Amino acid sequence: MDETGDVKKGDSTVGVQRQYSGTAGRIENCQIAVYLALATAAGHAPVDVRLYLPKVWTDDPERCRLAGVPEPVGFRTKPALADDMIEAALDAGVVADFAVGDEAYGINPELRRRLEERGLPYVLAVSCNTPIAVAAGKTTPADAIEQAGVAWQTRSAGDGAKGLRRYDWAWIDLADQGEGHAHLLARRNRRTGELAYYLTWTPTPVQLQTLVTAAGMRWRIEETFQGAKELAALDEHQVRTWTSWHRWVTLATLA
Repeated sequence: MDETGDVKKGDSTVGVQRQYSGTAGRIENCQIAVYLALATAAGHAPVDVRLYLPKVWTDDPERCRLAGVPEPVGFRTKPALADDMIEAALDAGVVADFAVGDEAYGINPELRRRLEERGLPYVLAVSCNTPIAVAAGKTTPADAIEQAGVAWQTRSAGDGAKGLRRYDWAWIDLADQGEGHAHLLARRNRRTGELAYYLTWTPTPVQLQTLVTAAGMRWRIEETFQGAKELAALDEHQVRTWTSWHRWVTLATLA
């Protein structure tokens, strides 16, 4: 699960608003959509999409009407849109070993709870100060790793443009997670020492390498966006309304 933004001019295109776009790396007048991609060893492709409507849109019925937004559509956060797509995919019989996403989705406890209820394992990135609970009490990922004195292990997160993506990895158990097995997973850049953190959950025990491989699969959606935009013009539409936008992205993702 991830989002991508298309920079747009004016204020009539459905969903457009001055907002942060990770694609642009700054606040821009843009349109944002949340995508669900399926990634396997054989390839990767988008399987669903939801247009994000900011509150300034959903709080303005006339603006929505002019853009053709159906009346039942209301405000949904980006993690909620991702959850909607995951629920729909699972209900449709799509099989997945893990759900993966960046910090915008990992820090959302409701999304994590829903994934656990559906029995879908996850490896979700979180910020260094996300509240977590370990055996010693409540803390943050950064403090938990520093205080635990973990043993780092060098593992590959998969193939990259320059070969195997090798990092140092460590994991510790999380507390008060009910059923299943929850961990804090940490990744350390072997050259710079920079740390990244993930919250993970599986219904049964797994090996560290399994979680590392799942964490590395998240980048497939970035490659999906790149391919869809370069090869199928996903971001080059000149449409304004709800229906025309969905027609365009459906055509582009199928292509």
